[in-house]
Amino acid sequence: MFAEHEDQTQILPTGVVLAATPLGNAADASPRLAQALAAAEVIAAEDTRRTRALAAALGVEISGRVVSNFDHNEDSRARELLDAARAGTVLVVTDAGMPLVSDPGYSIVAAAHDASIPVTCIPGPSAVTTALALSGLNVGHFIFDGFAPRKTGARRAWLETLVHERRAVCCFESPHRIEQLLADAADVLGPDRRGAVCRELTKTYEEVKRGTLGELAEWAEGGVRGEITVVIEGGAQQHAEPEDLVGLVLELVHGGERMKDAAKRVAKEHGVKVGDLYDAALDARG
Repeated sequence: MFAEHEDQTQILPTGVVLAATPLGNAADASPRLAQALAAAEVIAAEDTRRTRALAAALGVEISGRVVSNFDHNEDSRARELLDAARAGTVLVVTDAGMPLVSDPGYSIVAAAHDASIPVTCIPGPSAVTTALALSGLNVGHFIFDGFAPRKTGARRAWLETLVHERRAVCCFESPHRIEQLLADAADVLGPDRRGAVCRELTKTYEEVKRGTLGELAEWAEGGVRGEITVVIEGGAQQHAEPEDLVGLVLELVHGGERMKDAAKRVAKEHGVKVGDLYDAALDARG
């Protein structure tokens, strides 16, 4: 049986409320988002026109004040929004997905925490988790790096940091640069490493192209349109010697973990024998 929960749909809390918005399909909007759009005293929107269009698509009449809150004005807007959040609800939304995830929202949230103003969240759609789930790759552990660097040198330097990264990496990319990103990724990470390009998620022309980086780079030569999220699978596990991992074990022990438990955890993560690592840690400890 599902546990009974208190009905929290009627009253919005005083403070800052972050809310995820649909990536493209308005039907993905949660009832809580619709209720918040209707009831919030202030809505801080990345694009006020798109927020009003979303409300209209949901059949919601906005009763509060809608103000812009985007990359170039969110720092200067924070004080005004804080004042409003002390007296009522400030709803923070972006064009699509979750605020702060490569979108505006950080300035008001950080300032609200510093001022001890309550911050809560209405969860919902995210291009990151949607692409990871659709990729068909090993994404049990992943990192998110926002937008890939625009300039070639910075982009290739970033890719170099991923050569030995065992976690999958997820990033956003512009349709104007996706061809070069995939070409550089195939060159730096190797053409056989696997990836997926997810575009127009939840929209009419949603597409997930999965394959090796070499295959994806060749596919992208014809041009790719739409909103794009890229997932690149982690690199192969590198062989490690027990002596190389002793520092990790001792660090866990210093934090209060038993030596045997610490050795077991590190050994599992790095593919070495527990006994060999435990003996090496004991020798190093003296």
